[in-house]
Amino acid sequence: MAARTFTSREFNREPSRIKRAATEGLVVITERGKPIMAVLPYGAYESLRAGAGTILDALDMDGVGEIEIDFTRPPTHPRAATFD
Repeated sequence: MAARTFTSREFNREPSRIKRAATEGLVVITERGKPIMAVLPYGAYESLRAGAGTILDALDMDGVGEIEIDFTRPPTHPRAATFD
């Protein structure tokens, strides 16, 4: 869903309208055509604030065990120089 954009004047004059729009998703407030503020639902804010967690949290996710990774070196990858 795309962010809705309102001017700072609209933000000051119609805060209820901005709050209603923010319940549906991200709202960007602009001043002189440049974004100055973002308004988003509180649940989205909490998930941003929670952070990404640790690598151990990521490895504990469902389905991680089914991921296949190829660790072979590609033939075009340079090798370290050896000197005699």
